[in-house]
Amino acid sequence: MGVKFEMSAGEGAVFITIKCVSKAGGFKREGIKYFKGSIAASQVLQPGELLIANTDLTRAGDIVGCPMVVPIMSGEIITMSMDLSKVVEDDAKIDRDFLYYKLMTDSVRRFMKDHASGSTVLHLQTRAVPDLELEIPTSKPEQTKIAEILSTVDRAIEQTEALIAKQQRIKTGLMQDILTRGIDEHGNIRSEQTHKFKDSPLGRIPVEWEVKRLGESSEVCNSFRKPIAALVRENMKGDYPYYGPTGILDYIHEYRVDGKFVLIGEDGDHFLKFKTQEMTLLVEGKYNVNNHAHILRGKGNVLTEWLLLFFLHRDITLHLTRQGAGRFKLNKTALLELLLSVPKESAEQDRILKVMNTLRQNQISSIENLAKLRSLKSALMQDLLSGKKRVTPLLTKPQEAGA
Repeated sequence: MGVKFEMSAGEGAVFITIKCVSKAGGFKREGIKYFKGSIAASQVLQPGELLIANTDLTRAGDIVGCPMVVPIMSGEIITMSMDLSKVVEDDAKIDRDFLYYKLMTDSVRRFMKDHASGSTVLHLQTRAVPDLELEIPTSKPEQTKIAEILSTVDRAIEQTEALIAKQQRIKTGLMQDILTRGIDEHGNIRSEQTHKFKDSPLGRIPVEWEVKRLGESSEVCNSFRKPIAALVRENMKGDYPYYGPTGILDYIHEYRVDGKFVLIGEDGDHFLKFKTQEMTLLVEGKYNVNNHAHILRGKGNVLTEWLLLFFLHRDITLHLTRQGAGRFKLNKTALLELLLSVPKESAEQDRILKVMNTLRQNQISSIENLAKLRSLKSALMQDLLSGKKRVTPLLTKPQEAGA
């Protein structure tokens, strides 16, 4: 007789959906939903159980057949949607964690995609899954050791991802404070309790700051631009980068711009594909710029790097004008009328820029470390799960001293 668990208080049972499955495998917490009502005992999941995805909305089939492990949820009742199936392994023959990683390998992914059908939604032919043949070590301790190695790398990846998220939260909060209150000569973020502030068209700002039109605080050097049409006559693959609104387009044999400038996208479909922040670059040296990006540098007491902060941390999409179907433009006239708040002293601008650069470098370092860990995991999976490299030496117990 099946026992039913009644959900009457709180959010209900943890309901794992297809959105909890990461591409190529793994668990995503943001896909969790909650279910209130009665749940049959047979539908209750236990932490550590192995699931695979039955359906997939991605065109490339990145989800169908991918595995995930039921997470520990602080004693909460856990159940799942019909888009998932539970895999029950033969515990005497195979380590569950090893099987989890094995189901992520390329050969298994190909099998799952080959046995999925559908036009807009892929559906896994679950009856074919038991026919999947796996090459595995006959020794279960060897399987367990392989899983332990990969799990160690996975934990490092999760910790690094959490660190990056934390750094982003700190960066976002600190930026909001610094870019509205500034940093005084003692290195402290100002507050209205300890410093004088004043009203401005952009809200309350320190008395040491001012609001300027972009035309007063920057020089637009669009005469330096090199039109795209000119590239037809150029020999590509030269020494000098050719920039567009979102990065380097190519390299050519001559340069037209020399120095430090901020590039901001001007027009085209780029505004539909990218955020304004992703169309702003700080570049330095000898290079070229196409005719779809404005070229700016600071003027007077305004540092060029301060202009970059302005575009990175202020939404200017309201200042775009529409040109034809789906095309937007940030024309030069509108650009020069934009208002920005700026510390009067370039020394304070420099203090703020140093803090922001430190935050940015810390985050870049973590992102680079994450990329290395993911590359390491990929290499280890290829070597260990194929048998190319064995872990049997790690299973040999060292002899006791004097034996």
